[in-house]
Amino acid sequence: MMGYYCLRCKRVVELKSDYQGIRCPYCGYRALKKERSPVMVKKIKAI
Repeated sequence: MMGYYCLRCKRVVELKSDYQGIRCPYCGYRALKKERSPVMVKKIKAI
């Protein structure tokens, strides 16, 4: 299962791999964004 969240209602939506359509089951909006882990900032020592 993949983790997405709806751009309209901000709810987390779990989609299964056999699911045909991409639509929020709560509000019906078709724009979902994939959840990502927090970005790691790499610190480099200045010369």
